[in-house]
Amino acid sequence: MKVIVIIPTYNERENIGKLIEHLETKIFPKVPKKFEMNILVVDDSSPDGTAEEVRKAQKSYKNVHLLLNKKKSGLGGAYLKGMEKSVDELGADIMFEMDADFSHDPEVIPQFLQKIDSGSQLVLGSRYIKGGSIPEDWGVHRKLLSLFGNLTIRIILTHFAIHDWTTGYRAVSSDLFQALRHEMKRDEFSGYTWQIGFLHKAVRKGFKVAEVPIKFVDRKYGKSKLGVEYIKNTLFYIFSIRLIELQQVAKFAVVGTIGFIINTLAFQLFRVLIGLSAYLSVTLAFELSVISNFNLNNLWTFKERKISSLRGYVSKFFQFNLASVGSLLIQNIGMFVGKTLFGDQYELLYLVVSIGIGLFLNYLIYTKIIWKK
Repeated sequence: MKVIVIIPTYNERENIGKLIEHLETKIFPKVPKKFEMNILVVDDSSPDGTAEEVRKAQKSYKNVHLLLNKKKSGLGGAYLKGMEKSVDELGADIMFEMDADFSHDPEVIPQFLQKIDSGSQLVLGSRYIKGGSIPEDWGVHRKLLSLFGNLTIRIILTHFAIHDWTTGYRAVSSDLFQALRHEMKRDEFSGYTWQIGFLHKAVRKGFKVAEVPIKFVDRKYGKSKLGVEYIKNTLFYIFSIRLIELQQVAKFAVVGTIGFIINTLAFQLFRVLIGLSAYLSVTLAFELSVISNFNLNNLWTFKERKISSLRGYVSKFFQFNLASVGSLLIQNIGMFVGKTLFGDQYELLYLVVSIGIGLFLNYLIYTKIIWKK
């Protein structure tokens, strides 16, 4: 399996030569022979001569590659170009994201590869699981910023299984990159938002993510590239994600309300004006509301995942009907259980709770099955 360790650089002349030599002489010999190890440095035309140091290393190591960006593209831009070159030109099966300043411990590379070999498609170097750590000499403000920053992301994105959302030390399967490469071309991922955006999209698409503990250390040479822009862009991204999802929930609620009104009016039409039986009136009114809900959700709530083909429409409409009937059954079961356990005096409460449970389950079914990304 061909492995490319991608190292983005900007003014890393003091570090890059030492890191390449360390990887080649100390780390790669420890890696199982089934992995063919390579290095790709993506340099943003550093004025300090970083690229020249890489070219010197290339004379000693044939598995070192250099991609020189004519203009500075940022961290995300560098990783995108590096991964594209790794997959399209170098034939990579696995790619690493790694800093040039030795803050990412090269010794754990074999652990990353073991996780990938066991079926994971994205492996994170985590500072916040057992065995991981952040520098002891960091100031209190920096420690709090790092810890609470990750906690904030986990809370807002409501995903607690992953402990380190902002880590820049990762191993990525080529299959995962191919699934995300077009989405990651957007300008919002050109900087440090790349890390959170890439991980969030991988999680949403159901790829297998694993973590290995790392002891993060501060750089010895050069200056950190992190600044206020990193915090601002990160907060903007995670809150915009939540806003989009809340808008979808609001649309879902509006569609459900319209369906309820159609159900009520149709029942009166069939039962009172036309004179059909109660059973037939309920059935016809319910189905009209289902037709309304399905089409409004397809055209409005989930329009970015709209079902267009006739075959898909028929299949998904059948699934939608089953989910709607299931919701109706939940309401009846909830009413029955409530009355049996607590009596008739709280009938409205039983109805509200059972409707709430049904709506929650329906939304999950709609997003995960019927209008699955």
